[in-house]
Amino acid sequence: MLTTALIATTLIAFALAAASVRRIPEGQVYSVRRFGRSPALLTAGTHLVLPVLDRVFHKIDLGGQVLRFEGGTVYWQVLEPEVADEVIDEAPELIRSNVVAALRDTDTGRPADRRAVGTQLKHAVNGSLRARGMLVTRVELDAA
Repeated sequence: MLTTALIATTLIAFALAAASVRRIPEGQVYSVRRFGRSPALLTAGTHLVLPVLDRVFHKIDLGGQVLRFEGGTVYWQVLEPEVADEVIDEAPELIRSNVVAALRDTDTGRPADRRAVGTQLKHAVNGSLRARGMLVTRVELDAA
């Protein structure tokens, strides 16, 4: 009886120890919340967390990301994860809606000006995204 309890306690201790070690891959940041309070950001490397109290809220990829929309492709990335953490779930829709709105407001002109229009869209969208810790690096428009 005592041996079984000792073995069970040891197994639980090992399980909690294994669950408390988090390996964050290079190029990612994890947002960890404890009891829903403001997040701590874990950068690349090995970190210790409290498995019952700390929860990974977001896994933020710092590398470039691709977003397709009707009419083209947007390449974007997260520059400031501490700022972007609040809106990272809505980031693709936020970027898509900003690009579509900027596309409507931009004079598309001749078809040969797609690159120039893409640059205009990038600058227009980055005005609002920089405050949210994100950056559009390139906008490519499909040939019409």
